[in-house]
Amino acid sequence: MASIFGHVAASTALGFSFFNDKSTWKALLLAGFCAFAPDLDVIAFRFDISYSSIWGHRGWTHSFTFAVVFGAFVAWLFYRLDKDWWKMAMWFILATASHPLLDMLTTGGMGCALWWPFSEERLFFPVRVIRVSPLEIRDFISKWGIKILLSEVIWIGIPGLILVAVSRFFRKKE
Repeated sequence: MASIFGHVAASTALGFSFFNDKSTWKALLLAGFCAFAPDLDVIAFRFDISYSSIWGHRGWTHSFTFAVVFGAFVAWLFYRLDKDWWKMAMWFILATASHPLLDMLTTGGMGCALWWPFSEERLFFPVRVIRVSPLEIRDFISKWGIKILLSEVIWIGIPGLILVAVSRFFRKKE
């Protein structure tokens, strides 16, 4: 999986690129939570649910179905009284969906059940360039952790910054 840092960086880039007028601290925190939420499935390990189970890690919570339902629910929960709450829903859905897409670019683990409930097949992209992240925070304070963070700066951070810059350039032209 990509790290929590990479997932939150992606959701932040989406916000500043496509939902700039909605990018408050509250919205950025909620989008970051949405981007991280699919990994809450690791709790399945505590219940002896195997990794390969659809209910295990990178199973149903790493699907577009989950992204739509979860992102829309978070937007409804926090923004349902706003006339354009659907814009927040779009951002939160995209933030949640970015999670499995990034995980499909990693060099380890099983693929993601992106099309669940229509298919339980685990998928990866043909190119896998993001180094798989450790599960323990303390593992980031090592040579391995630094390599992972550097990989995410290259494959998530820099593209995210480019996306924000390009979107700002086109907003100025309007």
